[in-house]
Amino acid sequence: MGAEHGAPIELTVGDRTVRVSSPDRVYFPGVGATKLDVVRYYESVGDGIVRALRERPTMLHRYPKGVAGPKVHQKRIPAGAPDWLETVEIYFPRFGRTADEVVVTELATVIWAAQMSTVEFHPWNSRRSDTESPDEWRIDLDPMPDCPWSRVQTVASVAREVLSDLRIRGFPKTSGGDGLHVYVRIEPSWGFGEVRRAALAFAREVERRAPDDVTTAWWRRDRDPAACFVDFNQNTRDHTIACAYSLRGTPQATVSAPLEWDEIPDAHPLDFTIDTVPHRFSKIGDPHAEIDDMHYSIEELLQWADRDGLPE
Repeated sequence: MGAEHGAPIELTVGDRTVRVSSPDRVYFPGVGATKLDVVRYYESVGDGIVRALRERPTMLHRYPKGVAGPKVHQKRIPAGAPDWLETVEIYFPRFGRTADEVVVTELATVIWAAQMSTVEFHPWNSRRSDTESPDEWRIDLDPMPDCPWSRVQTVASVAREVLSDLRIRGFPKTSGGDGLHVYVRIEPSWGFGEVRRAALAFAREVERRAPDDVTTAWWRRDRDPAACFVDFNQNTRDHTIACAYSLRGTPQATVSAPLEWDEIPDAHPLDFTIDTVPHRFSKIGDPHAEIDDMHYSIEELLQWADRDGLPE
């Protein structure tokens, strides 16, 4: 069966050797990209994706038969993983169980995951050293079904304005779907509930400034189908979204691509794919290269939450 999809190959990744089986299996039939193309893509953006994932518990979205087939949400490290793979034990109160989730500290882990049919990487917004204290606040600009991309671009400019008023630098990226994400490094001094509450306060301020474009309504049925939802709930414990440089399981093999703010008005999600991002990365580097150089307080946002009477 392996010969049908090509003979296994061995790759040297840093100090590791990673065996890639079935390298010719087509993962993205819409563009003809194979498993080896996925591996080579992640090699090409190695510094960027390792930065995005470093020391974070990470759920792997695996597509054993390619993106046209079923998706597996892999939290537990499978049997037979290499002994050099690093993990962290996570407790899930809802189920009363634990899982050893992968922790990326080097590119070889990413390539091993790609060998295991991983297409998407979904990390926590906290790190292994203290999984219960997030150090990343995520702003998710999620368009409703009738919301045009131009409205997402408009809302991004409002979000940037609010961040500027807070004297905070955010780092935007495409979602790889129809939306945009903005990541902010924060001091790991608050729990998930407080970070979510701060994110809601921010979302409400964006909504106040752009009421015709934005919704923060929790229930989907209450949202304007043409609005952009500022999804504060992505900061809840164990909620994960695709990291910077993660491929997405779309027919076009799109990428969740880091951007400069000034690129957003002329950017479109389909500009960033398995074919285009490697050249972009080699040409301009990583727009998120400085993301770990600053960590912000959310105290002012929590004061806004108090002012607005948001629930604890």
